[in-house]
Amino acid sequence: MLAFLRGKILNKGQAPHDKITGQGFAIAEVNNIGYQIFINALAYADLNIGQDAEFYLYHNVREDADDLYGFKNFAELEFFKLLLSVSGVGPKSALGILGLASVTDIKESIGAGDPSLLNKVSGIGKKTAERIVLELRGKIDHLAPVDSNGIASTSANSDEIDALMSLGYSLQQAREALRAVDASINDSSERIRTALRGLSRSIKT
Repeated sequence: MLAFLRGKILNKGQAPHDKITGQGFAIAEVNNIGYQIFINALAYADLNIGQDAEFYLYHNVREDADDLYGFKNFAELEFFKLLLSVSGVGPKSALGILGLASVTDIKESIGAGDPSLLNKVSGIGKKTAERIVLELRGKIDHLAPVDSNGIASTSANSDEIDALMSLGYSLQQAREALRAVDASINDSSERIRTALRGLSRSIKT
């Protein structure tokens, strides 16, 4: 069972549906062997071809599948496995959740009993989001902590994403625009305005 690897990124790509969710896959070379690793949207955006990268792995073996899912730290891997313990949540949906925000942000949302962040993930309906909150609320404190080098963070909150999506932008566009906002800007309204300016510039170019 593969649990970790470090290698050079030879390529990365997305299937048509992945272009909507933002997630995709990377091919990492280790000792002249290429491993295809499915990764979340945040990892996909940050990963560059030719760079060295390391992944904590979840090896999903079934009769009809033999897939690797990669995470940048052990906390993400543990949270991914916890999500899979919830009925109705498969690997792709769990990967989508981890591509929406940092583990810390998702844990805070679940701890507060708020399923709205989870509802933004493709494949996660209202009932499934509520089930995740109900089943995991008492379990998340036992997860491994996320250190300062391991946070895959988007500083966007649920209301800010909602505001941009209500203007016609996709979840991926909203998330990336808000991630690009200077972290020193704390006012939510100003963050949205700054994100909109960034989106406007990207459309013009």
